[in-house]
Amino acid sequence: MTSRPHGPHIPHPRYVGRRALLTRTAAASLLSVPVLGALTSCASGGSGGGTKDVGRVEPTADNPLGAHPDGDLEVVIFDGGFGDQYALDAEKLYEQRFGSVTHVKTQEIQSRLQPRMVKGDPPDVVDNSGAEAMDIAALIRNDQVHDLTELLDAPSLDDPNVTVRETLQPGTVEMGQFGTQAVYRLNYAYHVYGQWYSRTALDRLDAEYPRTWDEMIAVCEKAKRAGMAGWTYAGMYPYYFNFTLYPFIAKIGGADVLRAIDNLEPNAWRHEAVRAAFEAYHELTARGFVLEGSSGLSHEESQDEWCAGRALFHPNGSWVENEAARNTPADFDMAVGPPTSLDTSDAMPFETIWAAPGEPFFVPADAANVAGGMEFLRIMLGRESARNFTSLVSSLTCVRDSVDGMDLPPGLTSANEVLAAAGENLITVRLPDWYRQLNNEEIGGAIAAMMAGDIEPGEAITRCQRAADAAAADDSLQHFEHI
Repeated sequence: MTSRPHGPHIPHPRYVGRRALLTRTAAASLLSVPVLGALTSCASGGSGGGTKDVGRVEPTADNPLGAHPDGDLEVVIFDGGFGDQYALDAEKLYEQRFGSVTHVKTQEIQSRLQPRMVKGDPPDVVDNSGAEAMDIAALIRNDQVHDLTELLDAPSLDDPNVTVRETLQPGTVEMGQFGTQAVYRLNYAYHVYGQWYSRTALDRLDAEYPRTWDEMIAVCEKAKRAGMAGWTYAGMYPYYFNFTLYPFIAKIGGADVLRAIDNLEPNAWRHEAVRAAFEAYHELTARGFVLEGSSGLSHEESQDEWCAGRALFHPNGSWVENEAARNTPADFDMAVGPPTSLDTSDAMPFETIWAAPGEPFFVPADAANVAGGMEFLRIMLGRESARNFTSLVSSLTCVRDSVDGMDLPPGLTSANEVLAAAGENLITVRLPDWYRQLNNEEIGGAIAAMMAGDIEPGEAITRCQRAADAAAADDSLQHFEHI
C-alpha cells in the first residue's frame, strides 16, 4: 500500500482545543559488516554449518518441502527472555523424521554469525533477536536470506488441506515483507503492545481503566495522591514508549499517519495527530506523573519498580509477564489495555492496538540445509509446538487459535482478550525493523528528551522529522514502502 505524500497540515478543529489545554498545562544503517580478521566463526556448540549442501528430495505429502531425510540441521537460538527449551522440544520432533540437530544458544547473534553469513557458511535457522540482532534489511539487500514463500504455501503440519499461511495471525506475513511480496522471515511470538498495569493496583485506587486522556489524567492524579506514580518506562531504551505512542498516534489521526511515518514521507512527523499525541505524553511529565528517575532505568529496572507498586502504567509488550515473573507479586493480577484514546472523536476506536509478531526467525540463503530449515519452522508452526511455547514462556505465538482451551496466566489472558476485542483494528508499524537505528536511537532519543522534560513537544517533533528526512536522503540505506 502506498500512502499519499504529506504536506504542511492545517490543524483540524478537534485537535486544537485539547492541544491548547495541554500547552497551558505544560506551562504550569546499515550495520557495518565486522572485519573478518577480528572475529571468528561460531565455535561453542556449532558444527560449522553449511560446509556441504545436503540438497533436497522429491516432495511428498509428509515432506512437502523436500527436506532430506538424513539432513542434519544447525539451529541458533537467541538466549533471551524466552529461553531455548521451546526450540529444543521442536528439534526433537525434527529428529524423529530427519537428521540430527546441532543446537546453539547465544546472545551474541551479530558478532558470532555475521562473519559466517559473509563467508557463506551460515547455520540453517537463525533466531535473529536481542540487542545484537543482525540488520535483516541489510542481509536481504545482500541476497543472504531465503524467501519463505514456499513454506507459507506448503500444507500445514496439522491439516494438509490448510496452508501454513492460512494458520497465521494477522500481520505475520506482512512483518516478513520488505517492500515486495517475498517473505524473508517468520516472527514467531505474537506480541500485544499497550499500557500494562496491575488490576489490583487500579482497584485499590477505586478507578476504572482510562479510555480518554482526561480519564488518564484523573487516574494519574489519584495515583499521585496515593503516593504512586502514574507511569514508569525504560528510559535507557526509550523506544519502549513507542509501544503505546505509535498506536496512540494512529488512533488520533488514522492508520495512514503511521504509514506515512514508515514510508519516510516529507512532513509525516508534523501531522497534527503526532503533535496531539506528543503533547498528551508531555503532560504526564509536566504534571509530575512519571516516576522520578525513570529516564535512567533499564527495561528490567523499570519493570521491577512497576511490579513493586511504585507506578501504575508501563508501556510494554506481552513478553513482560514472563520477563518480570520473578518480581511479580502473587496478587498483582497483570493486565494490558489499549493505549488510552485522546477523546471520543479519534479516527480509530478505543480498542485499536498495535499487535504484531516478534522473535524473528530466518533461513539463510547459503545454508547447507535450506529445506530442513523451512521444515523446522513448519514444525514450530504446528499446534503442538505453538502450545508448548505458550506453556513454557507465557506468550502467544503467530499460530492462530493455538491457545484455545489453554489455562493462561492473567497477563496473557488479558492480552488475548484485548486482541480479540480489537478485531480488525490492528496497527502494524514497520519503522522499528525497516530503519532500526532511526527508530531506536534518533526517534527514541527525541522522545526520551521530551519525557525527561529536557525539550518541548515541538522540538521533539522537529528532531524526529529531521532524522527521518536524513534517513530518506541516505543512499546507503535501503528504503521501503508499504505495499
